Amino acid sequence: MEDFEKKEIYEREEIFSKAVRAGKRTYFFDVKATRKNDYYLTITERKKRYDQDGHFNVEKHKIFLYKEDFDKFANALTEVVDFIKSEKAEEQSNGVENKEFTDVSFEDLDK
Repeated sequence: MEDFEKKEIYEREEIFSKAVRAGKRTYFFDVKATRKNDYYLTITERKKRYDQDGHFNVEKHKIFLYKEDFDKFANALTEVVDFIKSEKAEEQSNGVENKEFTDVSFEDLDK
């Protein structure tokens, strides 16, 4: 494949990207195009993990979201976020201390 063909494919696939840094994690929201020029979304979580020797590895998890599922996904995400916000607001009004969740260890959730 010629270099200009590779560049054309890359440009066709990478439409738009947004990165969100959150503590040791970074989330990437990437809009890509199929060969038929339909758009889809990839959501990638990238996090650095340090081993016992102090070297770090990068771990990635990726979700592919296709246009027929955008509305369902967005509605569910909004509903869940609104639920969390309302529960936390209720806790605050009841005197429960507000905590930041950026350092949540997902490994702790698996146990």
